[in-house]
Amino acid sequence: MMFLMTGNPFGVLEQTTLKIPKRADNHQTLALATADWMETPTAHVITLDIPGMKKDDVKIEIEENKVLRVSGERKSDDYYKEGVQREKWHRAERISGKFWRQFKMPMSADLEHVKAHQENGVLRITVPKLAEEKKRQPNVINIDEESGTSYGEGTKATKAQT
Repeated sequence: MMFLMTGNPFGVLEQTTLKIPKRADNHQTLALATADWMETPTAHVITLDIPGMKKDDVKIEIEENKVLRVSGERKSDDYYKEGVQREKWHRAERISGKFWRQFKMPMSADLEHVKAHQENGVLRITVPKLAEEKKRQPNVINIDEESGTSYGEGTKATKAQT
């Protein structure tokens, strides 16, 4: 089942398969791992299918602009190499190569406490939400009025108590 979301502020930044040159005569596909993103009252949960990969083959990074990036490489098995005598391939559908996905996290995401768990080819990343009192609020400035005769004289701003 696939859900198409339009106007999603939390949309995936990159959704196309890219080709990067491997050699002059060959291209290696940058395949994207399929992903689901669910929001609960307490967290954002991102689930990626990465069958056959070990945790050392996957990297999770958090960039300064609240972007969570998941990247990795699925290496091909040696028995896929051509030139082995007496073997005839009928089908080879499993994908190998590099992948990366990026997710722009909302302001409510607590990127200091991200957790990841991998089991049976599924990577689950849990990004907790900040508590209501810790959410970034705009600073409100109170303006105190004092008697002053000239423009700008005698006016001072103080930070509002939150």
